[in-house]
Amino acid sequence: MAKRIGFIGAGNMATAIYSGILSHHLSDANDIFVSALHWDTLQEKARKFGFTAVKNNEEVIHNSDLVFLAVKPQYLAGVLEPLQPLIRREQAFISIVAGWTNDKLKQALGSNGRVLRVMPNTPLLVGQGMSCLCTEHDLTCEEFTYVQNVFEALGQVVMLEEKLIAAFSGLAGSGPAYVYMFIEAMADAGVKLGLPRALSYQLAAQTCLGSAEMVLKTGEHPGALKDAVCSPAGTTIEAVFALEQGGFRGTVIDAIDRCTKRFEQL
Repeated sequence: MAKRIGFIGAGNMATAIYSGILSHHLSDANDIFVSALHWDTLQEKARKFGFTAVKNNEEVIHNSDLVFLAVKPQYLAGVLEPLQPLIRREQAFISIVAGWTNDKLKQALGSNGRVLRVMPNTPLLVGQGMSCLCTEHDLTCEEFTYVQNVFEALGQVVMLEEKLIAAFSGLAGSGPAYVYMFIEAMADAGVKLGLPRALSYQLAAQTCLGSAEMVLKTGEHPGALKDAVCSPAGTTIEAVFALEQGGFRGTVIDAIDRCTKRFEQL
């Protein structure tokens, strides 16, 4: 697919996406155009990755067939308003902006705006992302396949109806923060018991990584994998009992539920 790719915004997520595009040879660097708020930083990235840095969003629209919208939600309306008269029907927009529904995006883009919503999470930065692509979109099959290939190059991808994107965000979008807290708590316990801090983080992180791989690769129910570690009257069941006494499962469920409801309010 010989398409010119544009990015409005060059933060961590945008950087991960165009880095993935280039490393997997999905487009040439000469066909990528990026605008961002901080010109000096953008030029440094352009020298590193080889894309074309442009000084304003209008140049991105002028030069691109597919445009990734990667700015903070509160700024997107101001970004899109002056661009609306420039948007061509043959262009497609891929939004990773939280809280902006299809209807809201199309209203801001105008009658020519064609949109696909994508919600990735931050492990995208290390090629282990979990992204969802909205099934309600008006991209061509070729365009959609290209975007799907981009995010599959950076992790795993699922297709979801728009009504489920908030739940995805509550679980997978914000999920890394919960996991980081768990890793930190495990490491704190290791330090309390005399293990060096750096070693404790290594042990906790690798344990979480390995456990996740067990779930994904064996296909076993997480409960069955947990049971396999818990010997009768053993040490692990004592730890599991302590977690249950602290309301571990209910707290996790409540956290994701509250995160999802907040997402829906954006």
